Amino acid sequence: MRRERGFRVLSHEDVLTFWLDEVGPDGWYAGGDALDRLVRDRFAAAWQDAVEGGFGLWLTSPAGALAYVILTDQLPRNMWRGSVQSFQLDPNARAAVRIVLSRDWDLQISLPARQFFYLPLEHSENIVDQDRAVALFATRMPDDANLHLHARAHREVIRSFGRFPGRNAALGRDSTPAEALWLAQGAYGAVVRRLQAEPGN
Repeated sequence: MRRERGFRVLSHEDVLTFWLDEVGPDGWYAGGDALDRLVRDRFAAAWQDAVEGGFGLWLTSPAGALAYVILTDQLPRNMWRGSVQSFQLDPNARAAVRIVLSRDWDLQISLPARQFFYLPLEHSENIVDQDRAVALFATRMPDDANLHLHARAHREVIRSFGRFPGRNAALGRDSTPAEALWLAQGAYGAVVRRLQAEPGN
């Protein structure tokens, strides 16, 4: 691939076309080795460029910012599933989201793609980010009960442990006895089921 100023030439439209159209809502959370391999083959080099500081110019428009957030937050969770690289660019994604929210650019992106501006906050191990993610899903995507449920579930985990125990192995962290018990007793899925069983859900 041709390089420009040290970085591969990739447009934000390339990312959006792939993730929003080729993969689409049916594939966003389906996972699987085939999709992970496809994402890695298509975007691992671009991910490395982002690690080195590339694509900052995408943060000058709502669509460009959406592509940047997908490249730094969502695609790494496919291409590097289960490894520390999955989370390496999370700070970049959160910084981009703060720019977006300060300008209300998220409201210029149609549903359901708008969710990708809020997921970096949901992926954060900071309770302030978690509270904001829940509020954003509730107020700016109020008709999607499933996304709101999962935002609440992520926040519940951070309220309980201050971090996501499911990442401990990838990040080389030792699990506490309480975290080990939680992981053995259903982990995140158990949190989702409990919240679903509460009145009003």
